[in-house]
Amino acid sequence: MYKINTERLIDIFLAVITAGTFLVLYMPIVVNSIFSLVPSDRKGIHWEEASFEWYWRLFENESVISAIKATLLIGVIAVVIATFLAIILALYVEWEGAVFRRTIELLVYFPFLMPPIITGLSLLMYFDRIGIPRGEITIIIGHTALVLAVLYRLVLTRLRAMQYTLVEASADLGATRLQTFRYVVWPQLRPAVITGSVLAMAISFDETLITVFLAGDTTTIPLRLWGMMRVGFKPEINALVTIVLLVSFIMAIIAAIRLKSPEGNEE
Repeated sequence: MYKINTERLIDIFLAVITAGTFLVLYMPIVVNSIFSLVPSDRKGIHWEEASFEWYWRLFENESVISAIKATLLIGVIAVVIATFLAIILALYVEWEGAVFRRTIELLVYFPFLMPPIITGLSLLMYFDRIGIPRGEITIIIGHTALVLAVLYRLVLTRLRAMQYTLVEASADLGATRLQTFRYVVWPQLRPAVITGSVLAMAISFDETLITVFLAGDTTTIPLRLWGMMRVGFKPEINALVTIVLLVSFIMAIIAAIRLKSPEGNEE
């Protein structure tokens, strides 16, 4: 009886800790979302005046629209380049004659493992030394270096899980290397590439520190949000934060579902 009560207390304690953790993590998001809809002032919260007014005003702001376009453009290009590099590097590392495997993996993972402020500052100093002006190109390079590790790891893991006999059978049937990749290897890699691309896009979408160092005159959503907060907190900020969190949350959920689904793990 005493053992059962002790186990019950442990379960309750763990449940309380878990609930408290989620409350601390997500309550600010809930509060921010509420105040993006409900106006408030010194007199209190006006629940009866709840509306999407600040969202409409946000999308009428040309600087915000420009920042959204720049963020999406940079993210898509960075993910495409990182995907291409991840596939090439993964195929090379798994090749029997590959050399410097560990060095290549260290170079791929290093920008992701380092603090973003160090990565951003290092890239800033490098671009300044070789004379490349800061802007969309430098941001794309920085984001590509950051998200490459995510895509590379997922592609490499899927490649190692693939049955090599499929490649041998393709070669025995007279297929060229390009045909083998197109009809045998790529269908196996596609789920990992899609999942990695969604994760990489989520990382790129709200990356701030690296972007600060490399942006120049280019403004992305995180930088625009930062600039708006410097002049005071307004309902527009709550609306923009809610949109950023919602987009990131949706992409994270999609990636998590694909990672757990049979299609995301094996084909």
